[in-house]
Amino acid sequence: MTIYTPAGYDKGKNYPVMYLLHGAGGDENAWSELGRAAQILDNLIAQGKAKPMIVVMPNGNTNCQAAPGEWSKGMYQPSFLGTGEQPVASMEESFMDIVNYVESHYKVSKGQKSRAICGLSMGGGHSFMTSKLYPSTFGYIGLFSAAIHVNGEGNDTYAKFSKDTKTQTQLANLFAAKPSLYYIAIGKTDFLYEQNAGLRRYLDEKGYKYEYVETEGGHIWRNWRIYLTDFAQKVFK
Repeated sequence: MTIYTPAGYDKGKNYPVMYLLHGAGGDENAWSELGRAAQILDNLIAQGKAKPMIVVMPNGNTNCQAAPGEWSKGMYQPSFLGTGEQPVASMEESFMDIVNYVESHYKVSKGQKSRAICGLSMGGGHSFMTSKLYPSTFGYIGLFSAAIHVNGEGNDTYAKFSKDTKTQTQLANLFAAKPSLYYIAIGKTDFLYEQNAGLRRYLDEKGYKYEYVETEGGHIWRNWRIYLTDFAQKVFK
């Protein structure tokens, strides 16, 4: 994982933590190199628009130890989902290993109100799945052009929500835990737009509160940088 610490970290006390997840084809370097996460956070914090925070950017390919060239595989050619090998565990099932590591090695505030999870595309799907699997863990959840995974056949995400009783129960538990922010953002021409529309329709039907941002454009880094900039100003307030 790549971990961002704010200026003055060594002199500070405990900081809230944002877990920032990449999309398919990415790794622990994607948000720092392509997403400009450090520059975005540096500027927002310096301007007083965001709280000083730690940002954790883990490798979401659970069949990989690290980015190409940074582990025993050497400069392997990555596939769309890491090495292409079968993962031993899902990202959401193993996510608390990341949380526990960060909270035992860094100066962090613990508890729901001090943790945020967000991500783009596949990472948005990981944020969706992880937050509902651990309903009282994250106080702020951000789905950026998220790939929404729901059990069932077909492409109608809302219809699958209506039949997937496990997901229904998990979302009920999540919103019963009263997260401070459930944030959904997507571009008008994003190929995942209908999936997110199905999610919003289900949340509306259940009366679950969320914040929605819609921008021009599609599945692009320009939008994800905009969403991170916006989301980072809303967390830990």
